[in-house]
Amino acid sequence: MLEPAYQVDVVVVGAGVAGLSAAHRLTSAGVTTAVLEAAPYVGGRMSTEKIDGFRLDRIGQLLFTSYPQLLRGPGLDALVLRSFAPGVLLHSDGRHHRAGAPAAQGSGRSARSALHAVRALASAPRAPLPLPKGRGRALRSVPPTGSRPAAEAGPAARPGTALALDAPPPGRPVRSPRTDLSQPFGIGAPLRLRAALTRIAATPVDRLLSRPELTAGQALAARGLPARTVDGFLRPLLAALLCDPDLTTSSRCADLALRAFAGGRLCLPEGGAEVLPELLARTLPPGTVHTGVRVTSVATNAVTTAEHGEIRCRAVLVATDARTAAELLPGLRVPDFHPVTVVHHTTDEPPATGAYLLLDADRGGPVAHTSVVSRVDPARSPAGRTLVSSTVLGDPPADVDTAVRRHLSRLYGTSTTRWETLAVHHTHEAVPAMRPPHDLRRPVRLLAGLYVCGDHRDTSTLQGALHSAHRAAAAVLTDLGTGRPMHTADPLPTAPRAAAA
Repeated sequence: MLEPAYQVDVVVVGAGVAGLSAAHRLTSAGVTTAVLEAAPYVGGRMSTEKIDGFRLDRIGQLLFTSYPQLLRGPGLDALVLRSFAPGVLLHSDGRHHRAGAPAAQGSGRSARSALHAVRALASAPRAPLPLPKGRGRALRSVPPTGSRPAAEAGPAARPGTALALDAPPPGRPVRSPRTDLSQPFGIGAPLRLRAALTRIAATPVDRLLSRPELTAGQALAARGLPARTVDGFLRPLLAALLCDPDLTTSSRCADLALRAFAGGRLCLPEGGAEVLPELLARTLPPGTVHTGVRVTSVATNAVTTAEHGEIRCRAVLVATDARTAAELLPGLRVPDFHPVTVVHHTTDEPPATGAYLLLDADRGGPVAHTSVVSRVDPARSPAGRTLVSSTVLGDPPADVDTAVRRHLSRLYGTSTTRWETLAVHHTHEAVPAMRPPHDLRRPVRLLAGLYVCGDHRDTSTLQGALHSAHRAAAAVLTDLGTGRPMHTADPLPTAPRAAAA
């Protein structure tokens, strides 16, 4: 007789952050769970390459300390976030402008519109603002190690210093960008900005989701915002937050991104993006996560794997990327994607921009945003070495490294000739597109016993992935009821050996 099939209450297909987060909620409710991952590692797109002591993110999506699921999500108590300096640094007309530092989350009155409230998005508050707290615990956030603005960072940042480019125009020496911290970028005063950002942070999500839906670009044009504010601040900021250089994203998603920016701080997980899914996997019950197991088909009461045959269960949750989910669940729509290319450099002469995220308001090259990541998170580079990570949105140019170096020379005001290229990571299907009409709460329950979650079901952010996992786990628990689990999970059977020829 055949050996009985492995049995468990719920099989989660995919060990990305959505699948691992859902598994935490299920196991916490006493539901035996098996997470099956085809790759030899967990994390999916949140992966980090290690080269000569450097830790290099492949996609490098920006996170916020204001993401609720980071504050309240199970399994993340030990997560350490490294914050950028408040606001962002904008490069425009040969100058650096510090702009848009966030207001304290949860204070002030709500606004009539998140985008309309940023008429005066400009300069930054003088001091860092407190990190929002979760329920019963505060997410640990470490301030940046080099957050001084460029004008305060040393002689290299002084106006008028001639610095060479890789290929400077004949007779035109390139000068270091001047950093203007006393005057706001755009129009408006710091007090108006603080009030505007405070209102954005306090705007209820439901109110944002009830707005008429346009593309983000159309919304910026239709809401009467000053052209200098739109072109000099909002366009480069939203392009970076949404990974969408053309701003074709739903205006509702753009509103949510601005709300997250206004209510918190840009941040990175200490040690690299992979730390977050690895932490989630490590804090699950032993034997829950199984890597190197490829699921070939799913049903409401079983999954079939290439390595272990059929695994019976009471429910299946597909938590893969959108394309893989559609292959397992015919009928699911596969969205378009935004390509992302991340170029990592190292240098022994770090740019004098501190721990800011630097945006190009002039759009004078392929780089959408860049930062001295080792100033934000020293754990990502060896001692005494500088890591500069730059993001190109959309299809990259043919010789992406050369184009990026030229652009970085102008952005940082320094020669990049001696910079060493560590890695160029291009991900064609990096971020699911959220063009209107976009349902931010796409169904996670397909039918009783079959569920799906991931960033393609909510917003294409870490917050969206975690929130969809929360919704899917809640749906599974509702359908299973509150009784005791059906099984104590058995060990995963050994993969059958190939028959001898």
